[in-house]
Amino acid sequence: MKFFGQLTTALALLGNAAAQSLTRVNNFGANPSNAKMFIYVPRNLAANPPIIVAIHYCTGTAQAYFTGSPYKQLADQKGFIVIYPESPYSGTCWDVSSRATLTHEGGGNSNAIANMVKYTLQQYNGDPTKVFVTGTSSGGMMTNVMAATYPDLFAAGIVYSGTAAGCFYSQSGGTNAWNSSCANGQARGTPQVWAKMVFDMYPGYEGPRPKMQIYHGSADSTLNQNNYNETIKQWSGVFGFDPAKPDVTQANAPQSRYTTYSWGNGQLVGVYAQGVGHSVPMRGADDMKFFGL
Repeated sequence: MKFFGQLTTALALLGNAAAQSLTRVNNFGANPSNAKMFIYVPRNLAANPPIIVAIHYCTGTAQAYFTGSPYKQLADQKGFIVIYPESPYSGTCWDVSSRATLTHEGGGNSNAIANMVKYTLQQYNGDPTKVFVTGTSSGGMMTNVMAATYPDLFAAGIVYSGTAAGCFYSQSGGTNAWNSSCANGQARGTPQVWAKMVFDMYPGYEGPRPKMQIYHGSADSTLNQNNYNETIKQWSGVFGFDPAKPDVTQANAPQSRYTTYSWGNGQLVGVYAQGVGHSVPMRGADDMKFFGL
């Protein structure tokens, strides 16, 4: 009997470990771009759980972002689900360049990630008013793309060291293409031009759009710091703000040498990190505040 008691305890521990690890989901809906879906469901899942999509950087994986980001621990505390998509391409950057991914229901990576969210909402009776997206570097670029292509799906997005949605667009139609002009900060436009890119990604959509928070470092040599300015101009154009006139400017916030700018009572927030390179470290507790979790 003692043996069976020990076996039962061991199996229970294994079950708990499995429930608290990253799980691959193969059949989550249409997936023409072959992106991979991984999910973390905490043991103490909230009723109608919120969902965060956490998108990795180039060379990253779902497992690396799961391990290196704060969202698993926060999910354990707060009971939300985390989706960790994984890029299907060599080098594991995200496709933020093709017409397919820059179009609502266009069949690209953005479409795949949206289907991961829809699957999770249905499978776990998630709260559709509390779906959020965040990412770092290439994942930050994809965060802007998700907010642009699926504004009806997300309540908020947080971008760590990315570029404006559409900035990496490939004129030759390349999928997962690099865009040196954008990366080097040479792609510049008016708020109206940048906003039109967003509007064109989901033509005819007139509903609410997610609030956005943009982090970038002044010493970023991978995605030039001007990409911060262009991203702020883009969302200012979408929301109707003047990018040069934030409502609130806070020096040394949330920490020394960071400056936080806010428009529209927090509809758009920019955090410019002086002296910080690529990429700005994730701020899990602050993310929870912005997401309202």
